Amino acid sequence: MRPLLPRALTTACAALALIASACTTEEVGSSPQEEEPSPTAEPFEAVLAPELLAGMDLDDKIGQLLVLTAQGTTAAENAARIEAYRPGGVIYFDANLTDAEQIAGMSAGVQDLAAQQGQGVPLFVGVDQEQGMVARLPVGTRFPDAMAVGASHDTAMAELLAGTTATELSALGINLDYAPVADVNTDPDNPVIGIRSFGSDPDLVAEMAVAEAAAFAEGGVVSVVKHFPGHGDTDVDSHTGLPVIDLPRERWEQEHLPPFRAAVEADVDAIMTAHVLMPGLDSSDDPDPATLSPSIIGGILREELGYDGVVTTDALNMEGVRQRYDDGEVAVRAVEAGVDQLLMPPDPAAAVAALRTAVEEGRITEERVDESVLRVLTLKEKRGILEADPVDPSAAADAMGHEEAAQTVADASVTLLRNEDGLLPLRDTPVRVEGAGADTIAAALTEAGVTVDASAPALVVGTDGATPEQRALVASAQGPVIVVAQGGPYDLAAFPDVDAFLAVYSSVEVSRTAAARVIAGEIDPAGTLPVDIPDVATAGDGLSF
Repeated sequence: MRPLLPRALTTACAALALIASACTTEEVGSSPQEEEPSPTAEPFEAVLAPELLAGMDLDDKIGQLLVLTAQGTTAAENAARIEAYRPGGVIYFDANLTDAEQIAGMSAGVQDLAAQQGQGVPLFVGVDQEQGMVARLPVGTRFPDAMAVGASHDTAMAELLAGTTATELSALGINLDYAPVADVNTDPDNPVIGIRSFGSDPDLVAEMAVAEAAAFAEGGVVSVVKHFPGHGDTDVDSHTGLPVIDLPRERWEQEHLPPFRAAVEADVDAIMTAHVLMPGLDSSDDPDPATLSPSIIGGILREELGYDGVVTTDALNMEGVRQRYDDGEVAVRAVEAGVDQLLMPPDPAAAVAALRTAVEEGRITEERVDESVLRVLTLKEKRGILEADPVDPSAAADAMGHEEAAQTVADASVTLLRNEDGLLPLRDTPVRVEGAGADTIAAALTEAGVTVDASAPALVVGTDGATPEQRALVASAQGPVIVVAQGGPYDLAAFPDVDAFLAVYSSVEVSRTAAARVIAGEIDPAGTLPVDIPDVATAGDGLSF
């Protein structure tokens, strides 16, 4: 176990702790009913965090603002950067990860390196493990995407996904997950959110996002609710460009604010910003993306909504935030806007130098840096990271694999949107299976007792975006057609005349298996649409047997 830090509180430390837990009270877009006081949990009072802050020099403090991209597959490959920058965290990607023992060993190793630097503050070891299409781990349980959870309309499914994921992450030494997505997917053509969102109903998204965040916290993993002020109404990917969301503020408050307001009210651990331009929320003559906007982060999120938890940027190597300023200036402007952590600065040395200069020249006060560092340290203390035992690499593999839990979520999500003449469930009709996930679907159908025959006229087609090939398969069918939509339910608009249409909102194995189980009649379709499909279907639609 890491050595315990002194616990004596001075008056000054107590005052700093109060700063860490303080909130302003004015609420954006609230109704009279929402303004009624409600019981809240006892605020967390930090003890170790203020003491650590008091012993830090400026370089220590700036380091805590950085979350660096992990290098290689070993702790040794990260030693130089950890020593040079004393970062607040690292984030893993696919290239860093091979098997459970390696991941846990690397996590233990980077924590040991961090303990040797400066004040010896443990790292946030983070990963994008939303589940579904955004899942970095090569090990562990693969759950469906968030939209599948939304289709269940059951917060127990959100809690099952997040709680199970937290158990596996903890065993790997990963203590932070950049999830859940709280964006409301109001644009069917959204290229970056889509099925990563719980749906197009802001209240549903709010309910599910808060449930997942709470389950992550219960499992000892920091959750990061993303992407404020909302990335769901755009047809531009902020990884490659700067989305402009030109919504009036009143409409934003109705359609995209509720999940983030609920997250603030639930005192979630952290919130991630979006690299989106929203002139309706920032009335400056020449507004910056939300990540760099004092009006949006400092004004709306901090002051109006009253959020005093950790705010992190989205990845700073994305084009949505690099079009106007160099990498050092981006870091400074993010902190000026009200951000606490800089995720994946592409040039850490430039970010550190620019922040140090900004403090030395008085552009940013050291007190402002202290506010962010205290939030970061307080969250590490709150989630037990400051005093955590090293993870055991030899035990990590045994904590993986909860496929039954994932199948439960997938089964609850399947939404039947068309079933002409009661085609489903299939009785004695042989089918051939083509398209996305054909092998998995065919195997599951066979296991469920359905005859799969490559020459059968009846056709099951897996789709993931209604590609030209998938459209051609449907058009050439000589018998009844059953579509299993995995990339999103919006494929229904491309196939208005098929005999049966199921949406499973994910291409993971358990979702394809769940579709087969419904087709065969092993389970009833229980999901309902969590989004509107323009001119075709409405949120809440769904058939049963």
